[in-house]
Amino acid sequence: MNEQNSIISTARQDFDRELGRLEAELILMSGLVEKSIFDALQALKNRDINRSHRVIDQDDHIDETELEIERYCIELIRRQTPMAGDLRRIVATLQIAGELERIGDYAEGIAKISVMMGNEPPLKELIDIPRMGDMAVSMLKKSLEAFMSRDADVVRQMSIDLESEDDAVDELYSTVRSDLMELVKSGPENAERATYLMWAAHNVERVADRAMNIVERARYQATGEMISGKTQIETENS
Repeated sequence: MNEQNSIISTARQDFDRELGRLEAELILMSGLVEKSIFDALQALKNRDINRSHRVIDQDDHIDETELEIERYCIELIRRQTPMAGDLRRIVATLQIAGELERIGDYAEGIAKISVMMGNEPPLKELIDIPRMGDMAVSMLKKSLEAFMSRDADVVRQMSIDLESEDDAVDELYSTVRSDLMELVKSGPENAERATYLMWAAHNVERVADRAMNIVERARYQATGEMISGKTQIETENS
């Protein structure tokens, strides 16, 4: 019996190490995504076309990392046939990797907008859009911290906190759109440049929405609760 218990204990330890490796890959991916968002917004603000191209190129690395995580998740499910909490942990990791990949796409989109703008300066000084970016990236970091905690109370409280932060991003996004529309009304020749910035602001707003999706995945992992609401609808409509 002692030998059998030892075998079970060793198998559990091996599985825990594999789960830890999986989550380490997820954190690595989140770092790549956060850097892409930061670089894309800085390139847009400073009209750094070369930096924008680097962000576009970096998206391939993010995509490859997501595929590696997906393959590893599938392999773990195949070999270990996990149940209950372990299965939720793997499934949530797989889902979060998909959310991060989409955030990487938003960074790439902002970089492409910057390239389309060329050397032409933005219609207005970029203050609110980078501020939105800081808020959205902060939400992303917090949502991943909630996931890594695997604590039901922490995740539930973080869900509440991030809802208010998401509302703040939405309000700032509304302000950016209103300001740009006023500039278009005052000078129709401003329409093209205003549209570029509206696209960029929309991408940043979607980063915050994806952070909300991630914290809901974290809640599923920690509690088994399936949330159907604002974030799920936004995922379907993206």
